[in-house]
Amino acid sequence: MQIQGDGFRISAQALCAALGATPDLQMRLNRYGVLQGMRVPQTAACNRLHEIRPRLARWLLMAQDRVDSGSLPITHDFLATMLGTDRPSVSLAAGALQQDEAIQCRRGTVQILNRKRLETSVCECYRVIQQLNGQLGLR
Repeated sequence: MQIQGDGFRISAQALCAALGATPDLQMRLNRYGVLQGMRVPQTAACNRLHEIRPRLARWLLMAQDRVDSGSLPITHDFLATMLGTDRPSVSLAAGALQQDEAIQCRRGTVQILNRKRLETSVCECYRVIQQLNGQLGLR
């Protein structure tokens, strides 16, 4: 897990038994696997082609989509690792997003203040990933 929260663990043997008994679960996990397979090259291309500010906005929006909260317990060091860059670059990009009043950074926390403003800073990769989610029936 990248952000604290609840999680579940299941043995491979129990998962295989569950998949055999619940075809809907198997279909959903297969869809999720396909999405991950498409998301990886999209993220790699984004990291290669886009500036840090839109990449940071994309990552924050995707994190908020997953945790369903505007408060993300993450550090600039962690974001630098996730975005494949250095901490000063993340701090500069986060400062620009704070100046736009889209986010607020506090020690160990990024608060999304205005999602609409954050969405104006994101690159097209966020919409591509959201479209993939929709096509596969995922959130």
